Amino acid sequence: MIVLRHVIGDELRRRRQDQGRTLRDVSAAAAVSLGYLSEVERGQKEASSELLAAICGALDVPLSDVMHSVTNHLVEAEHPRLAVHAN
Repeated sequence: MIVLRHVIGDELRRRRQDQGRTLRDVSAAAAVSLGYLSEVERGQKEASSELLAAICGALDVPLSDVMHSVTNHLVEAEHPRLAVHAN
């Protein structure tokens, strides 16, 4: 079973790491606690839309880009044959 909070957390972590940024840096920029951001990235907490927007703002990436990537991961997981054609 696909858990959306895991897919979102993985995507946020990937983007943060691709930028070479620390949890501390992004949590300060997003005005969210370090521990909570860590739990979101690990898929342990379900982030609100406001929190997702703040994290995306701190990462300087549009929320729509993150959600588009999350959607692509969901399509790949749910319909592997369709994912080949969607990319």
